[in-house]
Amino acid sequence: MFSKQEAQQLKKEFWTAFGRSFPRKWILYDTKIKDMAFKFSADNKKAEVSLDIEMKDEIFRNAYYEKIWSLEDILKDFIGDFQKEEYFTLENGKIISRIWVEKHNVSVFNKNTWQEIFEFFVDKMDGFERFYYEYEDFIKDI
Repeated sequence: MFSKQEAQQLKKEFWTAFGRSFPRKWILYDTKIKDMAFKFSADNKKAEVSLDIEMKDEIFRNAYYEKIWSLEDILKDFIGDFQKEEYFTLENGKIISRIWVEKHNVSVFNKNTWQEIFEFFVDKMDGFERFYYEYEDFIKDI
């Protein structure tokens, strides 16, 4: 096991290595829709790429979720199988809507799986971004 400081350092090395391996400007928070963002995450068991819809107003959050969900088959063509949850609870208790893909049996703490995670991140985020750019006008029209 790692100390808290060692774990933080390894996570920092992981994200630095990812940025150096794939130097690219991702959309992430720049969706032009307040409180809607694409995210990368990795922990000791899996890696995820997600689209988080975090509006406090449930009506707007649900409207954006339903818009994207109406394009389910198209999204699947871009990113493959994915999971979705209209009422996803974050660790802090906040309710959001989330659409995500995940890769299991990889770890930010195992450098031998980093390349596998990086390639997963690039493949899935690229698919999410291509989908978003293609259907951005439709999604934004709330």
